[in-house]
Amino acid sequence: MTWIPYPRWVVAMGVVALLAPTLAVGPAAAADDRRSAAVVRTDQGAVRGTVSAHHRSFQGIPYSRPPLGALRWAPPQPGPVWTGVRDAIQPGAACAQLQGLPMDRPAESEDCLHLNVTTPRTAARTPRPVMVWLHGGDFRFGRGDVYGGQRLAVDGDVIVVTVNYRLGALGFLAHPALAGPDGFTGNFGLQDQQAALRWVRRNVAAFGGDPGNVTLFGQSAGATSVCAQLAAPASAGLFHRAIMQSNSCANPIQTRAEAVASAEEFTRRVGCTDPGTVAACLRGRDPARLIETAGYPGSGVDLGPVVDGHTLPTNPADALANGRLHPVPVLTGMNRDESRLVVWGMERGGLNCPEPSSGPSSEPSPESCPLTDDQYRDQVRAVFGDRAEEVLARYPRNDKQFASETLGAVLTDHDYAEPVYSAALAFARRVPTFMYEFAEEDAPFFTEGPEPTFPAGAYHCAELPYLFTVDYAEALTSTQRRLSNDMVRTWSDFARTGRAGWPRFRADAPYVRVFGGGTTDFATAHSYDFWRSFH
Repeated sequence: MTWIPYPRWVVAMGVVALLAPTLAVGPAAAADDRRSAAVVRTDQGAVRGTVSAHHRSFQGIPYSRPPLGALRWAPPQPGPVWTGVRDAIQPGAACAQLQGLPMDRPAESEDCLHLNVTTPRTAARTPRPVMVWLHGGDFRFGRGDVYGGQRLAVDGDVIVVTVNYRLGALGFLAHPALAGPDGFTGNFGLQDQQAALRWVRRNVAAFGGDPGNVTLFGQSAGATSVCAQLAAPASAGLFHRAIMQSNSCANPIQTRAEAVASAEEFTRRVGCTDPGTVAACLRGRDPARLIETAGYPGSGVDLGPVVDGHTLPTNPADALANGRLHPVPVLTGMNRDESRLVVWGMERGGLNCPEPSSGPSSEPSPESCPLTDDQYRDQVRAVFGDRAEEVLARYPRNDKQFASETLGAVLTDHDYAEPVYSAALAFARRVPTFMYEFAEEDAPFFTEGPEPTFPAGAYHCAELPYLFTVDYAEALTSTQRRLSNDMVRTWSDFARTGRAGWPRFRADAPYVRVFGGGTTDFATAHSYDFWRSFH
């Protein structure tokens, strides 16, 4: 039995917002007001969004030329320009991907480098802080428009920008045959994020935002992206605060050798094996073939950021240890039960179900099956090898919880708690650092897919409906809405001031703010010293 961790973005150049006064005296004036507030002039041309009672939304704005043809596996190019007013009332296409988690949808488009801007309805006396969101999805899945910015923008009084960036093989294939004139390849998705940040610097003032106060924030692979941008020379000055949710700069990324080996395995699988024609062969394959060949995490083709000597001259984990990241205030944290989502994925795939009885009509069970005690021990031994018995002694099975919960605790503490806490300690030596833990035991779960056979708790992704307006999860209760208000206030205040409203994290006073579950000694609760001994 195997387990899969995931079924695993010059100040504004003369641009101005065409904002009408908020005072209106009748229906006709109100209509004129809405029409005027819906149009903003960017350096590419004017865009028309939508205006509601409380916010404005501009969707599907192309921040770069479509990476088609010769621009596939090339750095992003300046975006298109247009005359007249371009509608920005619908999201742009998602970047090519398979089906991931329930918030994801399969897509085959390469014309996907769009962003979305959400602002409060009314104009402000001074420019608002800007928050640029990088979605998660293991660098294979996701899209920006899934995460509606209304809640953050209105209740936090900020400008929210969500971004699409190239994914999977189209975003991170590091084959030497694809190298440009500078000799570097890979990290195209990271370069897309930088292009979006440059677009924000040039244009966000037109939407009422402050290009001198930009917070880059992301979750999971989005948090890894924030770490990468903290280490990327070309990102210097493009953002001024960083929020990392559910991933850590202490986790190393691929070396160049590892990325090239994965790229060569990919080209073999896709049928491009002639050394003289690899680049032409790859550019001739349609996106569906490419994303299918790359497959899911655990397929043997690793994709994501790579130390390429150019976009990323050094591993962000090494840059963190050496103090060579961009020196901006940091808010970092995780969810208390991150890896219960992994175990749910195992159950969802039927990997825990008993083998079918023999016979010609036997078929694997389509049902979700709880993890057994024996399967829990088998999983730990498969992951931790010679040190598995130490792990089993530290996390013994008992009758007070499901075996799936116990495995979730092991993987959460090893994969998330230790690296997140270690990174916070490293950040705290050099920049203002604040740490949190999201611990809501009854966080809303996905509306699609089977229910877990065990309590999902504060699973990976559980905090997102508290920060964004989403339609893939159950609605928040009134109590959860109050917690949401607290988190929105914290995230937006950090974007505004670089402070989180609780004591800074320090090695001698490692304060961790808990959302939704009281206080805790984080290091003790997650066996930090035990897992540090594994290094």
